[in-house]
Amino acid sequence: MPHSDDQTYAIPAPYRRMENLHILFWLLKDIGWCMVWKPLGISMIFPTLAIALVITWRTRGVMSELAHNLAIVFWISANSYWMLSEFLGFDTVRVWGSFTGKHLALIPFLTGLLILLYYYLVQKPRETEPKKVAA
Repeated sequence: MPHSDDQTYAIPAPYRRMENLHILFWLLKDIGWCMVWKPLGISMIFPTLAIALVITWRTRGVMSELAHNLAIVFWISANSYWMLSEFLGFDTVRVWGSFTGKHLALIPFLTGLLILLYYYLVQKPRETEPKKVAA
């Protein structure tokens, strides 16, 4: 049984429906990528990313949710860029040293990772520190 000072994060039903729709769009995007169905994969980028941004905006008041949802936005961005690099044929084009067009997806991937690292190494410890009050 949770303590009275535990925080509970409840997802309202309309938000849950939006998250479920988000999963559907994400799967369709990745199926399009896997099957090289370019129109499907490319057309699912916008709704997948748009819903991820809406979810992120709606959860901005809860730091844990914000960090994880921002990481998802950057993950979808990286994933979509990588897919486009393959669909448009610049995935193997060298851009710098041995880095190719698809390697540029590392920028949003690493951005999402850095957000989570910041949350877990800096923000979360601050949230769990006992409040210091002057006696």
